[in-house]
Amino acid sequence: MAKAKKTVKPKKKISIKTPDFKLSSQQKLVLGSFLIILGVLFFIAFLSYLFTGKVDQSALSEFASRDIETKNWLSKLGAWISDLFIQRGFGIAAFIISGLTFLSGVYVLTDLSKDKLRKHWFWGILVMIWFSVLFGFFTYKNDSLSGTIGFEINSFFQDYIGKIGTILLLAFAFISYLAIRFKFTPQRIAAIFKKAKNNIKDDFNEDFVPVDNAHSDEAEDIKSAFDVDKKVEPTISNHSKIEANKPIELTQEPVKPVVKAAVTSPPIEIEIPKVEEEEELPMEIEVEAVKEELSETDNLANKLVEDFGQFDPTLELGNYQFPPLDLLKKYDNEGVTINQEELEENKNRIVDTLNNYKIGISSIKATIGPTVTLYEIVPEAGVRISKIKNLEDDIALSLSALGIRIIAPIPGKGTIGIEVPNKNSTIVSMRSVIASQKFQKTEMHLPIAIGKTISNETLVIDLAKMPHLLMAGATGQGKSVGLNAVLTSLLYKKHPAEVKFVLVDPKKVELTLFNKIERHYLAKLPDEAEAIITDNTKVIHTLNSLCIEMDNRYEMLKNALCRNIVEYNTKFKARKLNPNDGHAYLPYIVLVVDEFADLIMTAGKEVETPVARLAQLARAIGIHLIIATQRPSVNVITGIIKANFPARIAFRVSSKIDSRTILDAGGADQLIGRGDMLYTQGNDMIRVQCAFVDTPEVEKIVDFIGNQKAYPDAYLLPEYVGEESGTSLDVDISDRDILFKDACQIIVTAQQGSASLLQRKLKLGYNRAGRLIDQLEAAGIVGGFEGSKARQVLVPDLIALDQLLENEKK
Repeated sequence: MAKAKKTVKPKKKISIKTPDFKLSSQQKLVLGSFLIILGVLFFIAFLSYLFTGKVDQSALSEFASRDIETKNWLSKLGAWISDLFIQRGFGIAAFIISGLTFLSGVYVLTDLSKDKLRKHWFWGILVMIWFSVLFGFFTYKNDSLSGTIGFEINSFFQDYIGKIGTILLLAFAFISYLAIRFKFTPQRIAAIFKKAKNNIKDDFNEDFVPVDNAHSDEAEDIKSAFDVDKKVEPTISNHSKIEANKPIELTQEPVKPVVKAAVTSPPIEIEIPKVEEEEELPMEIEVEAVKEELSETDNLANKLVEDFGQFDPTLELGNYQFPPLDLLKKYDNEGVTINQEELEENKNRIVDTLNNYKIGISSIKATIGPTVTLYEIVPEAGVRISKIKNLEDDIALSLSALGIRIIAPIPGKGTIGIEVPNKNSTIVSMRSVIASQKFQKTEMHLPIAIGKTISNETLVIDLAKMPHLLMAGATGQGKSVGLNAVLTSLLYKKHPAEVKFVLVDPKKVELTLFNKIERHYLAKLPDEAEAIITDNTKVIHTLNSLCIEMDNRYEMLKNALCRNIVEYNTKFKARKLNPNDGHAYLPYIVLVVDEFADLIMTAGKEVETPVARLAQLARAIGIHLIIATQRPSVNVITGIIKANFPARIAFRVSSKIDSRTILDAGGADQLIGRGDMLYTQGNDMIRVQCAFVDTPEVEKIVDFIGNQKAYPDAYLLPEYVGEESGTSLDVDISDRDILFKDACQIIVTAQQGSASLLQRKLKLGYNRAGRLIDQLEAAGIVGGFEGSKARQVLVPDLIALDQLLENEKK
């Protein structure tokens, strides 16, 4: 018979109930506060012992007597506690006791993990003993540096293993502490020494080399030892009233999950027990740092930078000094003056005028500027904005003002703005905007301090970000002063190697002062005598030359694999681009045209086409345009030009039509003149008082710069060959280029008469190839200029070419 299988009954698990020591919220508050205060008392007593410990030694024998006085800051109890922990205990390492006690109170109050607290106490006591023994090694008797415990342990070790053994034992304890507590490994220690070596090397090369993040996070590991298990969420502290412009204070409070029982009796709060997170296993992954393989070019560039440093474009004029602020005039009536009577009077008139039309106001605020005061009003509920906007002339009549401007509503605010000119305006000097911290500390590529806003703040704009600027306004309203302010800002901020100006002045009198800095800051055509252009024909050549410069720069950027001038110059400074390959440092070029309407009247499309092309394409390669005109009509400022000039400045104009032509909005016709202007960069309009720079100030600045060492010549633009260049004047065979015959064979073989073909085949520059084309035309081999098309080749084959050249010799 088969034996019956015995059924094994499952054993019942015996659960041992441990006493629950969970504290209530009130008990946590009491215990946590007590521990925090106790930690602070320990620290005060220990700190006082360092100054009063020797004096209080005699008083400790009569501790119970109330007549004995002690010098400790916590009196007799403080003297006794500090003597117990420092003199008879662990020495100055006993300060760790005060820190651990204080930390315990924080953990109890914030209900953090007690496992972390137990670890802190365990490692804290070990560290305290280690420091006590270490200090005992350097003392010859029992004192407060090591305490009795440290001195006796050290004496015990030295009796059995000697001083050398004691030092080695302490070192072993320190290494064990780092390995167990912070998980140090030999690889990490090697990475630390490697990083220190690189830092010492970087002090000489001034070039920071980052260390692999896998081995450079010791600080993060130390910080993680003090992390808490429970996440803390920031909650906004309750305030009865939040003041304007005052940051909201955040306090950290632990989040407790609470479940409320839905019964008729008072709700019972049941705390859900926390689930302790599992501790991470003491296992780590060792990541081997693999250095990225550098190319041959990178190795050569790094070697050049290591030997010679980065390329410095300012080195040729290394002793150049920027103009000092003393060259600019300081006016007596600078700054904003507050006339309380004028403010009250204008406020009352505005309120009365609106009340006459049954428009109520709930509040009004005034912002005083150099020439204009902005009154911000908040209308009562139910008032239409258009109703206030239509009262512009009525308010101006009641205020007896030159012209007011209503902004309804102010962008970004729930208010309506009324700009009223001040009776006594103040001057915004160029010195005040140049000396402002906003301009001095700016990191813009082409900073321009144009003036001050209605809130008396300096407005600094970046021409490189605009990227082009259109200025317009009636005669005598401040355009020429605005141009001088733009040029002065750049002269005060940029080195001659970093920016060049192309100045076009049809009036011949406005920009002639800058002739003195021709070899520092100006650019011109190769054969021109003067850098400032006044002839309209030369203007056309200069604009087309800038187009050639733009194409050449784009070719350089393409070869350098860069997207803009900033990346290109950074790469060139790092010596990653070879000058033998045609690369060079590229300065910014700023084209300034003082009177654009005159050029359009005389040249028309010949000027508009290159200007539109530059405006569309030249931003990335550092060519920026500033165009000013006094006639902002649609036939001068055409749609093509406006589309590429998002940044615009409007001085006072005579009609709303002109204002809309410049700004695509009204407002410029209500300005008060004398530098009062509106600035927009495609979004909101800002009212600005242009900084005033007088002719004597400009003379002092250009004299200061002109008297310094300069470049041998002005910055030369590429040579432009116009349509009239193709003439038949070259009849002297002896003056022909030595490559003339080779050029003839290439042109006849390809049956294409273009200078670019000769550039590619013969590896020539544009100027020499153009001269060869002219000589070919004079010889009757190619036809005349036909615009963008290639010239017609008049010789059918090489046999006909040989016969033509033989006939010329006869």
